[in-house]
Amino acid sequence: MSQETSGVSIPTPWRIKRYYLYAVVTAIALILPWITVDGNHFFLLSFDKMKLHLAFVQFDMQELYLMPFLLMMMFIGIFGMTVMGGRVFCGWVCPQTVFRVIYRDLIETKLLGLRKRIKNKQQEPDMSKAENKAKKAVAVLLWTVLALVAAADFMWFFVPPEDFFAYLANPMDHLTLIGFVIGIAAFLVYDVVVLKENFCVYVCPYSRIQSVLYDEHTVMALYNPHRGGHIYDEHKEKQFTKQKDLQAVEPHAECTACESCVTVCPTHIDIRKGLQLECINCLECVDACTTVMGKLGKESLVTWSSDYEIIDQKGKTRYFRPKILAYLSILVILAVILGMMGSTKEHMLLNINKETRLYSVEKTYEGDVIVKNAYTFLLQNTENEKHDFYFEVIAPKGMEGKITIERPSKPFSVVPGRKQQEIVVLQTKEMLVDNDRKDTVIPITIRAYAVGYEAEAEGKKQIVVFRDAIFTFPRADIYRAEAAK
Repeated sequence: MSQETSGVSIPTPWRIKRYYLYAVVTAIALILPWITVDGNHFFLLSFDKMKLHLAFVQFDMQELYLMPFLLMMMFIGIFGMTVMGGRVFCGWVCPQTVFRVIYRDLIETKLLGLRKRIKNKQQEPDMSKAENKAKKAVAVLLWTVLALVAAADFMWFFVPPEDFFAYLANPMDHLTLIGFVIGIAAFLVYDVVVLKENFCVYVCPYSRIQSVLYDEHTVMALYNPHRGGHIYDEHKEKQFTKQKDLQAVEPHAECTACESCVTVCPTHIDIRKGLQLECINCLECVDACTTVMGKLGKESLVTWSSDYEIIDQKGKTRYFRPKILAYLSILVILAVILGMMGSTKEHMLLNINKETRLYSVEKTYEGDVIVKNAYTFLLQNTENEKHDFYFEVIAPKGMEGKITIERPSKPFSVVPGRKQQEIVVLQTKEMLVDNDRKDTVIPITIRAYAVGYEAEAEGKKQIVVFRDAIFTFPRADIYRAEAAK
């Protein structure tokens, strides 16, 4: 949607487009924790149950090797976004900016009328009036309620909603959770009501690293001094405050010195001064200048472009340059690795430890010589329901079926999320190796499975894992000595 003014088309303000994006991002953040597939969330890092849910797949904390890839993708994505669009993350996605817009533009301006105009972010309300003090109190109260909702929403990615509200029913048993929610909400109230955009300017470390990521093709809000005129000198000192004084030096300068771009800036900078760390690329200044110059039938002096195109005037901005393609390539590689590692997720975890004694040899009443090896199986059911587990031994070629399970004799149950230890004894009644010089280590494979889930079937997934182990067979003289008894 756009409007025509003196032959110049004025597009839909960037501010309105940001509002739409804020609404979408907020809806996703509030709704996503409630969506489950087979009891699994899109993202949940539960320290309570020691689980990681990712893309509706549940992983155990022992599988947290996925988290570094997620963090790398997040940071590389933000860095790549900065190289291409400056602090566009700050102006368009960052919760700090979204919360300030909700409080300042929606609550203070639209709902309560404490501020007169959204386009004037420099003039603070007159708090000497009793009416304004009452409105301020209401604004803070409304934001406190929303801050509690935001704090709860943040916690839902660590404590799922179904557990969160159950815990709230017994607050004295979950004081840590209550403390986190209240603490986060209190910080949000202080941040949004008191600290304001000073957080972006002085606290946020992102503003300190962004400048090293910029290049001449980085897109940002820029004032065109070739058209508008040089308001500031090379030392960043302001030279002109009136259009007539500017045009006396630069007759073709188009800047009207109305300072609408300054008045509307949430971080209180003058975009005509050039690149500044405080700029969050919200493009409010672009909207302001577009409106003013549009009424004069001219294009905006402040545009979302690059130094290469606006300041240096060397040509068109190159968006997909080698640096950007490198970031995209790294993101794709990380996503592929993450997908491959995530696809190998096991529905049960199994560690096998052989006991200190290598083996035992005994003779039965029937005259058979039995060699036994004992193991400790540490098993964890990573599913959401109880299963019966058992296993089988896969011996090397030529020894198939000669190594059998002596203990346990039947499947055993394991409840979800709990580690269970089982003593396992494997045995053989055969003379597997005839070696008088040393004991023989025989490689074997343990195939463990959930009973009824040995293979994939309609409506059922396969719950099977394979683990390498060893079976130690004694020297031949030890075996024969036991047989001769």
